Amino acid sequence: MDDIKYLAHINDRKEEQLLKDHLERTAQRSGTFAGAFGMYDWGYGCGLLHDIGKYSLAFQERLKGSEKMVDHSTAGAKLCWEKGGMYSILSYCIAGHHAGLPDTGGESDTGAVKTLLGRMKKKIEDYQAFDGEIKVPDLSEPPFAPVPDENIDFFFSVLIRMLYSCLVDADYLDTEEFMNGGAAKRQGGEELAVLWGQFNGYVSKWLGNQETDTINGRRTEILKNCMKMGTEEKGLFRLTVPTGGGKTVASLGFALTHGKKHKMSRVIYVIPYTSIIEQTAQIFRDILGEENVLENHCNIDYEGDEELKPMQLAAENWDKPVIVTTNVQFFESMFSNRSSKCRKLHNIANSVIILDEAQMLPNAYLKPCVAVIEQLVRYYRCSAVLCTATQPALKEFLSEDMKGKELCPGMEDQFRFFRRVTMKDLGKISEEELTERLQRNRQALCIVNTKKKAQSIYRKICGGKTGREGVYHLSTAMYPVHRRNVLDQIRKRLADRQECIVISTSLVEAGVDLDFPVVYRQLAGVDSIIQAAGRCNREGKESAEDSFTYIFRFDERESVPGQRQQIQVAESMLQDAPDLNAPETIERYFEILYHLRGDSLDSKDILGMFRNMNFQFARAGESFRIFEENTKTILFPREKEAAAILDEVRRKGFSKNRVRTMGQYCVNVYDNMFQRLYAAGLLRPISGEGENQYFVLTNEEQYSDEMGLELDVEYGQAVMM
Repeated sequence: MDDIKYLAHINDRKEEQLLKDHLERTAQRSGTFAGAFGMYDWGYGCGLLHDIGKYSLAFQERLKGSEKMVDHSTAGAKLCWEKGGMYSILSYCIAGHHAGLPDTGGESDTGAVKTLLGRMKKKIEDYQAFDGEIKVPDLSEPPFAPVPDENIDFFFSVLIRMLYSCLVDADYLDTEEFMNGGAAKRQGGEELAVLWGQFNGYVSKWLGNQETDTINGRRTEILKNCMKMGTEEKGLFRLTVPTGGGKTVASLGFALTHGKKHKMSRVIYVIPYTSIIEQTAQIFRDILGEENVLENHCNIDYEGDEELKPMQLAAENWDKPVIVTTNVQFFESMFSNRSSKCRKLHNIANSVIILDEAQMLPNAYLKPCVAVIEQLVRYYRCSAVLCTATQPALKEFLSEDMKGKELCPGMEDQFRFFRRVTMKDLGKISEEELTERLQRNRQALCIVNTKKKAQSIYRKICGGKTGREGVYHLSTAMYPVHRRNVLDQIRKRLADRQECIVISTSLVEAGVDLDFPVVYRQLAGVDSIIQAAGRCNREGKESAEDSFTYIFRFDERESVPGQRQQIQVAESMLQDAPDLNAPETIERYFEILYHLRGDSLDSKDILGMFRNMNFQFARAGESFRIFEENTKTILFPREKEAAAILDEVRRKGFSKNRVRTMGQYCVNVYDNMFQRLYAAGLLRPISGEGENQYFVLTNEEQYSDEMGLELDVEYGQAVMM
């Protein structure tokens, strides 16, 4: 048996990769990745032992064509588990490097159960031949330990995920390199010190501005202070900048200065809405160059274009200096157990993390999200910035020593200076009264809480007609391409000073650069009201005393899913607080809201899934879903590209590329609306199931250029075909 050549892979060209070579190369890569948080030998150990199960004769036969399935992942996990102590942490990583991080399980689990304890009882092929080529490495003491009173189980769960990420990315990269006959076309981009130079050149023309009585002067003051604060030690920061204060560029200035000072690896922008992401990523590309910015979210696709191949590869593990991504991508990855999602996590270490619109951290998972941010800052050499005009009150969810340093100079004074509107509470009004008020204005924006109400108000303004020049509707009842086209029309009319009345849902409240002389906002959370007010007199061309944001309620009670408590607290604040826009009012709003929400700030008890050293990685990964509304997806093939992609799906089936392209022509509807449309015979299913179950509208009249998908369908409505 001594002359057996143990192999890891055989590629399409029949070239052979020695198993020892694969293990050592993966170990070196994994160790280097883990070195970013001081745990080189732990990462090295994961890489060296992850595939020792391939030393079984059965696996070698499998490589040569045998149809017998062979478990090669359990062997290394078993070896580490039996060694015990610190090695048991590696067991999770090795056991899950293909199937995903397993739950710990119970002592009664058998080998047929997929938990770690079940896997430890599983009968596997003899792999002892590894001992002739591989030496089990020693592990040093970790460079950090849990602080007193910390949730030690959560601490270890994050450590396991980070090491797991190092292993799976290293394994993917080495396998990819061998299978492709050489290194893939990966382009990591430039170092942050180089990007700082580009940024400094971009803003140098502003930095001489010493004015404190102009908007641009104030923006420069904030930018300069952010760059100065970038030389501070790593930690948690806050950037509380009023709307119009230039926080996007200022936060980038802090991040690049901070990254240069501390030799950090990358800047990661975490943003709640894709609409803001697209806008922010373009600003960064203009400043730093296309090749240095990775936009990573569900609406962008890097497949199918050879020139974008490096970006597609970088999206797999965030191997770029500037990443712009979503709350969904970032936090669901941090709590996932799947190798494809966790692969990027090690590249978060030693990064500047900007949490833009921090008030939009998901309330249902606020406690675990804040807990993982603290872990990244405390142990993984990160700095984090809570960046918003409406700073959430997170102090009670953070350790006492984790205090955020404010980056905005003279914050209270900045809020006074940037106040551009006067807010007025109209109390209760009817739809008719609201319609009359709007029609007295040449240009006005009205934001309501539901899509159905937006359509109702729009119809009233148009007098029941199909449309009226200068009056627009915006909501997620319109597919993304349609919304962007309407926004372009609105911007043009505003710029040309033509009549422009817009009825919208909250989608215009962040990242949409509209500027109206007057705004009407249906009562919502204080943060939403302030965001709405940010669309009024946005450029400061009029005085605050002449620019009004009106807050109103409708006569009839309206159900707004997930917003009841926000509305109740905001209503009480309107009565008690003289200035909704003041930082202390915003802080008090969030304190009351979080107190009322209580345990629902960890609605799935994610933190409770890591107790008594019993880790429920698979369960947490399945449970942590930021968007989990019971919705169905409807495709509208009204435009050539949408019709072409529908035809392609019917002929060739679904692919990531097709699904992403389809998303630009789709609307998601709640189950009750879906049932009405389906019962009325208005929908036909496209092939697919689960997440890929799509429907097509059968009656084109149900979708209009003015309002998108008409939502006035009732049960029992029939459609003659």
